[in-house]
Amino acid sequence: MLAASTAAAASPSTKRAGRAGEDLRLPRDILPRLYEVTLLPILSEGNFTTEGSVSISVDCIQTTNNITLHIADILFNPADVTVILCSMQLTDLTTSQLVGISNVAEDKIRQFLVVTTNVQLLAGRQYRLSLTFTSILNNELRGFYRSSYNENGTVKYMAVSQMQPTDARRAFPCFDEPNMKANFTMKLGRLTTQLSTSNMPVKETTPIAGRPGYVWDLFETSFPVSTYLVGMMVSEFTYIDSPPGLSTTPFRIWTRPEAVSQAEYASRIGPQVLTFYEDYFQIPFPLPKQDMVALKDLSFGGMENWGMITYRETALLFDPVKSSESDKQRVTTVVAHELAHQWFGDLVTMDWWSDLWLNEGFASYLEYLGADFVEPEFGMIEQTIINDVQDVFGIDALESSHPISVEVNDPNEINELFDDISYGKGASIIRMLNKFLGEQSFRAGLTNYLNSKKYSNAVQDDLWAALTAQALADNVSLPIDVRTIMNTWTLKMGYPIVTVVRDYVAQTAAISQARFLLRSNPNSTDQTVYRWWIPLTYTTDFSQPQKSSWIPYEQTAIQISNVGASNQWVIFNVDEVGFYRVNYDETNWNLIVSQLLSDFQQISLINRAQLLDDSLNIARVNALPYALTLGLTQYLTKEQDYIPWMSALTGLSYLDLMYIRTAGYVEFKGYLTKLVTPLYDYVKFNDTVGDSHLLIYTRVTAVKWACKLQIGDCGSSSINFYQAWMNDPSNPTIVPVNQKSTITCTAIANGGNAEWDFAFQRYLDSNVAAESSKLLFGLSCSTDPVVLQNLLEMSLDPNSGIRRNDASSVFINVGSNPVGRDLTFNFIQTRWSEMVAYFPSLYDLARIVDSVSEGFNTPTEVQELKQLQADHADELGTAARALDQSIERAESNVEWMSLHYQEVLDWIQQNP
Repeated sequence: MLAASTAAAASPSTKRAGRAGEDLRLPRDILPRLYEVTLLPILSEGNFTTEGSVSISVDCIQTTNNITLHIADILFNPADVTVILCSMQLTDLTTSQLVGISNVAEDKIRQFLVVTTNVQLLAGRQYRLSLTFTSILNNELRGFYRSSYNENGTVKYMAVSQMQPTDARRAFPCFDEPNMKANFTMKLGRLTTQLSTSNMPVKETTPIAGRPGYVWDLFETSFPVSTYLVGMMVSEFTYIDSPPGLSTTPFRIWTRPEAVSQAEYASRIGPQVLTFYEDYFQIPFPLPKQDMVALKDLSFGGMENWGMITYRETALLFDPVKSSESDKQRVTTVVAHELAHQWFGDLVTMDWWSDLWLNEGFASYLEYLGADFVEPEFGMIEQTIINDVQDVFGIDALESSHPISVEVNDPNEINELFDDISYGKGASIIRMLNKFLGEQSFRAGLTNYLNSKKYSNAVQDDLWAALTAQALADNVSLPIDVRTIMNTWTLKMGYPIVTVVRDYVAQTAAISQARFLLRSNPNSTDQTVYRWWIPLTYTTDFSQPQKSSWIPYEQTAIQISNVGASNQWVIFNVDEVGFYRVNYDETNWNLIVSQLLSDFQQISLINRAQLLDDSLNIARVNALPYALTLGLTQYLTKEQDYIPWMSALTGLSYLDLMYIRTAGYVEFKGYLTKLVTPLYDYVKFNDTVGDSHLLIYTRVTAVKWACKLQIGDCGSSSINFYQAWMNDPSNPTIVPVNQKSTITCTAIANGGNAEWDFAFQRYLDSNVAAESSKLLFGLSCSTDPVVLQNLLEMSLDPNSGIRRNDASSVFINVGSNPVGRDLTFNFIQTRWSEMVAYFPSLYDLARIVDSVSEGFNTPTEVQELKQLQADHADELGTAARALDQSIERAESNVEWMSLHYQEVLDWIQQNP
């Protein structure tokens, strides 16, 4: 991710001028073949630098007189740059000739290094570009950067890499584009008290001449790999090897020594997931080893460097005593995600960032399969619905969304693509694709695609061609080729709402499609035709095979027959496989509601979740009466499964946000209490031995809402547990680990300075990152504005004990506290420059604004958002689209208050 200072320097106007007036992509006349990179990081206070050199063997594709590559924040002497003409064999330097250089120029706007030669570089010949340099080991979580941790009271420093998307150029001069793959021979210098790792195994270790106590680690030469996937680390970390027999690939988990006991879980599941993917793709993992590294500081949750994956500690480490079930699931899914990238992203890499979703969408889809393989009890396949499909529906219902595949040019635009659209929507449409192709054809098509493009790059059309060929070979019945179907989902933003209007006498139904929008802008200039190829599935009986059909792109509506008897409900989008919402005529909705109230288990678990999510959101956009959708929620007093409850509470949380600062909240809170109380009575407060994973998840959800709504003994139980912990702080088992967030939050909200100070000290002292995040959340639950203001101040103070990684979480958490919402937004308004300087990316700041403003629902608040945007229009960069989305969402909230505030209250009063 880009650091804030760089992102802020590129204004929207600058970006537009750059695209119109100059090429921001490297020329293709010179392509790299082999890098020899030498890096010696100096990890000393006052001298955080890297001494480096790079020698790049290149092929001249088209005759030229310059070599253009990337460089950023690197110091070098132009006189040290050399170019030689190699012999036809790169390993034979005896006949190499020095090529004269007329100019060496650095274009800092485009981050180019342009080396101009005296003579033409000839097509078909090989050359070698070499230079030495010095770079800063920055603390901005990009390039080759420094991180730190505390060990027995001593600060330990380390050097580690984060190259994605465009920061390899900060580590060493390179051709920093994904489709310029090359082999890499890495050489890392270190103290003898340290260890190093990179993409490949160490080949040999030798002393560094003139530097006593230092050695070089020379690594084996890699397979062709993109620069953003190069990984390296020099540290005093230790490692554990995975148990034998789980994988044919040697597997190693690296971590700071004090946390090594927390690496055991990842060391078991990692090799099993790798083996699963080898079988799934029918392609062996090609590298000779796999390292996974747990870091205190990383801009992403995980980074898929080929053969050396890096993770935040919360995404790799698991403590059997202090980590919760949700922490365990996070480790499982992130590990499965990053290992999926070893094929989708590393073996085959998208040609350009426009198709980032080919990496992230597939990894996001496959993570559920990998996690389900090692932890089938987790119910990961069902969780896809709430974690991806329904989650991304929210952002993709905005006019300010973007297509999955979208043109990008400069680094700011590239960073914008690392969002829910590339990940969640990508995974959702792949899941849909899998279902209409069938698992066998889908997998075989993926294997053919990966084999045809391995060690190379691909565009989405390559994937579509492989899947179409496999579908034809398997006689899969499709209305048209895969490319034509899927382009309607990847090349335009948004998604459809399918409306079903039945003729109960003729037993037919008219099915129509239209774009689902949270708010339609009457002044929109968008000329896109929003229609899709839509795979329909439907049923009147979940014990029988489903029926299917298609809505063609060319048609806004179709007619289908034999839908069902007049007294029989029909449900479309079975198991919510299609990426669309469904609305029905009122009679069919009432039939569904009657079924839910009488025997809800006749409708599948996933479709119960779908009906709740669809109806609450369709009512939100004024396309369904709230009387109907709230009537549907009444069945929840009998529901005990996690997936439907999460769908329901996500939709009801929106209403909670709209009411929480109004006079109507008492009545709305009463209705929520009526729904949640039976669930809380069922799951109780405490875990018991043998509880399933999803029962624990259901309990965590029920307890959180019961304490918020002040149901039963939830508050008193939380306060009593917390007090017992304060009386015996060294006992890690006093507080139920799965309820630690709610217990800490509730105790602090109802307590004073003593409770807050206790949690903060535990945060500082904790050796378990997952526990630290729970404590940090609890700190934001104070109802004292002074305490919350001080917490915000501390998050921008590097000496407060709150890590830079955690700062954005502080703002989001405080902003979600009703007492802290306005306080946080005012802090953003008045301290914008400080926040821009502190956060790694303006996108982080935009996420904070989006979270804090989620409940804005007055014209005054909309105006404040617009003023914030206007005040900083020239510096928003990657935050521009996210702030547009915040404004659009707030405007829709204002409309909702006007249309539905009283409607919902009237229904609640009539249905006590």
